[in-house]
Amino acid sequence: MSNLDKDSIIYDTKPQPDAQTTPSIRSTDNVEKTLTPEVAQLREDQPRPTLASIWRRRSKPDPSAIATQPSVFDDPEQAKHFQPLSTYENLHRFDPGERWTWAEEQKVLSKIEWRIAAWAAIAFFALDLDRSNIQQANTDNFLEDLGLSTNGKIDYNLGNTVSKLAFLLAELPSQLISKKIGPDRWIPAQMILWSIVATSQFWLRGRTSFLACRALIGLLQGGFIPDVILYMSYFYKSTELPFRLAIFWMANRLTDVIAPLLAYGLLRLRGYHGYEGWRWLFLIEGILTLVIGVWSIFMMAPSPTQTKSWWRPKGWFTEREEKIMVNRILRDDPSKGDMHNRQAITPKLLWKSLCDFDLWPIYAIGITFGIPAGPPDQYLTLTLRQLGFDTFNSNLLSIPAQVGTTINMLIMTYISEKINQRAYMGIFVQLWFLPCVIAMSVIPDSISRWSRFALVTVLLSYPTPHPLQVGWCSRNSNTVRTRTVSAALYNMAVQIQAIIFSNIYQANDRPMYRRGNRVLVGVCVLNIFLYAFSKVYYTWRNKQRDKQWNAFTVEQKLDYMNTTTDEGSKRLDFRFAH
Repeated sequence: MSNLDKDSIIYDTKPQPDAQTTPSIRSTDNVEKTLTPEVAQLREDQPRPTLASIWRRRSKPDPSAIATQPSVFDDPEQAKHFQPLSTYENLHRFDPGERWTWAEEQKVLSKIEWRIAAWAAIAFFALDLDRSNIQQANTDNFLEDLGLSTNGKIDYNLGNTVSKLAFLLAELPSQLISKKIGPDRWIPAQMILWSIVATSQFWLRGRTSFLACRALIGLLQGGFIPDVILYMSYFYKSTELPFRLAIFWMANRLTDVIAPLLAYGLLRLRGYHGYEGWRWLFLIEGILTLVIGVWSIFMMAPSPTQTKSWWRPKGWFTEREEKIMVNRILRDDPSKGDMHNRQAITPKLLWKSLCDFDLWPIYAIGITFGIPAGPPDQYLTLTLRQLGFDTFNSNLLSIPAQVGTTINMLIMTYISEKINQRAYMGIFVQLWFLPCVIAMSVIPDSISRWSRFALVTVLLSYPTPHPLQVGWCSRNSNTVRTRTVSAALYNMAVQIQAIIFSNIYQANDRPMYRRGNRVLVGVCVLNIFLYAFSKVYYTWRNKQRDKQWNAFTVEQKLDYMNTTTDEGSKRLDFRFAH
């Protein structure tokens, strides 16, 4: 559904001269559309976000009031252009006339939270546990034990680079496989496969086996994040998804809290049966993620109306709840009905999605937005060891920054949706980075280790804009096939970012990494420009379309919807979020 369609609907609540007159809806082109009294009773799902809405909140709606969101399906002339395809897996529950109350919607949403959002958070915990536990292993002389002490820093950077490069290369193929066979099948398979490789790190013997394992883990984990995002989009509305993605990424940050605590105990097994502590760390955490992968087989369902199976004979939802789920999703975004959930993306459709230049500004942001925090985060435990903290305290001291960034991320994502702003929030994050990286590039060598620790902790407590940018990319895609591809391309951009920042800090620049920190200052300034450009670009594109669309007569608009070959974000009645 176009942003224009949703945002331009205004309810006329003033008393009518004739009590029998059919109420109407007026759009921004001042064309009245006659509706039934039942439809006219609908209430907006939420007020149009403004900065003032943070401080001036509406009271909670009456649980018995109608919660059905206004949409194009309320207008017969528009509705026929947005019907789901006959192959859409939830078509049997689609009914434009379906109505439900706030109490019913909240009950359904609560079920989705526990079965989808909670599962996604646990699954992401498994992903990050296996890809980042090398940081904890480093505090236990991991590089030295593998005989990499001479070129340890180089090999550590190379291992991270190889892993992220493999992760990047697997993103799009993994997403295409997931779209063909279904995320509910592909995601558990990924988790089981990478956990087996992660567990095998117990038997590492040198540089070759170390690099091979890092490459395999990256290859098998690639595509997991966009796969999960696509899966979640089947159950959540566009306005609900960003905050749930923030919870998803919260699991990523909580992993960085829980992993050091696990490492605090597991690394003490050094010498048990003659093995180093880091070997036990890889083994036990790998087994843990294997259990989560097997559990995911039984936890995931293909779609809102396909939750029944031999181990779940009653399914998750009643028929009434399935109707609410399907219609609330399609009323919010009719484009989610334009593909089957196991329909492959053809090369032609893939190429069309790749050429969607209107999403390129978000991809550009994905390449650089997190670089100012990347090297300090990646080198955190090593830096703490260099500052004189022991193995166990180094792991514990990495926790405060992860707690801080988790809390700030949730707050910023919530505010972003409330004020309907994304680019400005990204600029705010860069302004958080800038004084910190400037300070890190000029502080004297004599500064105390606790002062350096405090500075890095403040930097790494930043409110990451990653979840809201994923939601931003999804919202500006406006078709399932573009949403599928754009999620992978955006995450590929983020992996390119990780490859870049994995090589900014160099051994000949240690221990203060002043040259590397000056590079971070420059990238931070570049990011401010990129966010500002994206804001200007999308505003300009929307004004272009407003001008063209508003110049049409009612007949021309209807003719456009009847005859246009424009798809997704190319439609003149679609407006970009920014």
